[in-house]
Amino acid sequence: MFLNYTGEVAGNPVGGIRQGSAYAGQIFFGIDGNLEQLAGIEGGSAHVVVTQRHGRDLTSDYIGSNTSVQEVFGGGQTARLSLLSYEQKLFDNHFDVEVGRLPAQGSFFSSPVYCNFQNNGICGSPTFVFKDSNFTYFPVSTWGAHAKFWLDDDFKYFLHVGAYEVNPRTQLPTDNGIDWSTKGATGFHVPIELGYSTTFANDAYPRNYGIGAVIDQSHYSDPILDTAGSRTLFSGLDPLTRFGRSFIFARFDQMIWRPDLTAPQGLTVFGLAMKGTGGRQIEDYYLAAGLVQTGTFDARPYDTVAAMFSLQKFSSLGLADVRAARTSLGLDSADVATTQYMLEVNYGIQLTPAIRITPNLQYIVNPDQTRYPFRAKSIPNAFVIGTKLSVDLFTLAGLAKGIGQ
Repeated sequence: MFLNYTGEVAGNPVGGIRQGSAYAGQIFFGIDGNLEQLAGIEGGSAHVVVTQRHGRDLTSDYIGSNTSVQEVFGGGQTARLSLLSYEQKLFDNHFDVEVGRLPAQGSFFSSPVYCNFQNNGICGSPTFVFKDSNFTYFPVSTWGAHAKFWLDDDFKYFLHVGAYEVNPRTQLPTDNGIDWSTKGATGFHVPIELGYSTTFANDAYPRNYGIGAVIDQSHYSDPILDTAGSRTLFSGLDPLTRFGRSFIFARFDQMIWRPDLTAPQGLTVFGLAMKGTGGRQIEDYYLAAGLVQTGTFDARPYDTVAAMFSLQKFSSLGLADVRAARTSLGLDSADVATTQYMLEVNYGIQLTPAIRITPNLQYIVNPDQTRYPFRAKSIPNAFVIGTKLSVDLFTLAGLAKGIGQ
């Protein structure tokens, strides 16, 4: 069982549309049931996750761009059944399949290093996957399944394939995850990854490498045109419905330095690249890179130092409305920035086995103004000061062992 709380505060003393601060939080309760022990089903397990999100988003309220600097904001600030699934391992654990109410984000495009950061450009999953497809994101769940095939006896090489329902109704702020009908479904998406993965159990320097694609066979709104073939920005009509998008990706994380091969401390680097390949997409490509050092001083073996940057390259379609709005105001449309950068540096402090605090500094260069196309001036670069609080409530209550225990 898991019970933890994450709270994230952020403020922008410089930049954005205006200055301010915001707090967002999440309660996470999960159960992993071993059905071999409970019901004699060899290799079977059941999983349940319930979340409750609350608070406000600095990016929406004050900065004005589209990628949050608080990753626990989004998916509806409400209580929700976020996961209910059955998992089965077969063929000496070489085949692992999970089915049920699932967010694809929990199985694909996640890494243990990403959520050392607070910004939503990287934490959880790279933001590109949600902007150029209908990839289902945590804490929202839909009907889905995924299967991982381990291709060797050392459990290092794998093929991972999934299929997930796309249903806009599950993304409504009022959705609580217990309406399991397929009413309103608009299609499905299929992520595919071929990869190489190791852990401390079979590698002195654990690593994860993967290449793959997402094929989105669902409907989406055209970024420019309405149902009459005119600009939605000016007509106010419903956007034209399109079908089918896709993108490809490559990603890695790799521990490159480990001073003591009997301990988990060391330096890990990571990188990602994603490129749209089909459909009317708002971003051309996405790049990210960073590093996480675990164990900063002898007396602080579980503290971390981390740094990252991400780059979002907007397509001509993605910025067309901003340029058209500028032109309609008699302004120069040529000075609209096409690339947004997000940077973060932080220090994670493991105060106790149950409590972790991560002060962070973030900087957003060229905040996109797709929310505000008629804004006469570009949004100023935003400097953000934040802090992330993580509390393992079972460990805090003495019911479980935490980090270092």
